[in-house]
Amino acid sequence: MRILIYSYNYAPEPIGIAPLMTELAEGLAKRGHTIRVVTGMPNYPQRRIYPEYQRQLWITERSETGVVVQRNWLWVRPKPNLLDRILLDGSFVLLSLVHAIKGKRPDVILLTSPPLPVSVPAAVLGWLHRCPVVLNLQDILPEAAVQTGLLKSKTMIRVFEALEKFAYHTAHKISVISDVFVENLNRKGVSEDKIALIPNWVDVNFIRPLPKENNAFRQAYQLEGKFVVLYSGNIALTQNLETVIDAAVRLRHIQDIVFTIVGEEKAINRLYQYCQARGADNVLLLPFQPREQLPEMLAAADVGLIVQKENVIAFNMPSKTQVLLASGRPIIASVPATGTAARAIKQSSGGLVVAPEDPDALAFAVKDLYAHPEKAEKFAQQGRRYAVEQYSFEQALDGYEALFAEVTTNPATIRNAIPN
Repeated sequence: MRILIYSYNYAPEPIGIAPLMTELAEGLAKRGHTIRVVTGMPNYPQRRIYPEYQRQLWITERSETGVVVQRNWLWVRPKPNLLDRILLDGSFVLLSLVHAIKGKRPDVILLTSPPLPVSVPAAVLGWLHRCPVVLNLQDILPEAAVQTGLLKSKTMIRVFEALEKFAYHTAHKISVISDVFVENLNRKGVSEDKIALIPNWVDVNFIRPLPKENNAFRQAYQLEGKFVVLYSGNIALTQNLETVIDAAVRLRHIQDIVFTIVGEEKAINRLYQYCQARGADNVLLLPFQPREQLPEMLAAADVGLIVQKENVIAFNMPSKTQVLLASGRPIIASVPATGTAARAIKQSSGGLVVAPEDPDALAFAVKDLYAHPEKAEKFAQQGRRYAVEQYSFEQALDGYEALFAEVTTNPATIRNAIPN
């Protein structure tokens, strides 16, 4: 098939949806499909277009597997206000459509959301090419943005609610990453037969259990012989890494325990000030590591952390969940008990779930696994086994291939791709 992937984020961005969409595109290409990706200039998580991509309006790249990547300029600001966010979405919608029209007619379009406004050019392309659109939901907007305080304007909330309805209506199928998403869409009137559940994946051959001994990451940062509690990933509105630092302060008396936080440089600098104020000298703060070093970094940990604020809406699923499970390390998830992350940890038996934004609970859980290595090892083995069984990349590829085959061969779907 000729598949067009419409995704705001893509490699070389290191976290979030970008690695997932990159792996999906490359995986489908290796299975013989012709893949074209429409995306923006890389800018995340720094919120600044990468230097090598600056001062260009459009560019086209081709990967070694033949994936064609069409990029366009974006209005990006490090500290965006509401107007900046509108201009960001608007620049991607308009410029990406100009670029996306180029090229052969796709058999199917896969659109990732957020952002929601991208549903408009994807729908236009679907109508122009008379091909079905599959909407891949990684988060449910505007609910998540409202809950975290990112979106407050009543007018903008109504606009995004209208966009949400438009996206669900114009998509021929909606792929979701969790059964909680299915429940949410059902409540909004989306029929069950329009929804396909395909969990996000992890490459269990790339992310795998590795020994802690002679570990390059541990050696580089003088962590040998330490009990390493690792958080690596996004540090934004849905996380509260101050909770991790406060938990570390409570465990300063145990000199073997070291908390390590890896993230975007500006966020790390902000957390450094907090560590100084709290006297958290057992916290190591590091910038993002190259992706090829990710397995080694995860293997350096004794415990992996997932952290969310207590107001995070139930269907938010951190992509690091599958990665940590696959790494063969026990997890402590400081997350809402009703959320998808908590559900995944409980179903996998891969770790502990504690109350969010509660440093005492987090510190107690860390101390518990430190004192009971056999318990930690059992969580690690169970989590790895669950990741292999439930989140393997090959299973996800099978799911998307089957979904694309369904929408491209179903006469009703093809007929509905033509606007009334």
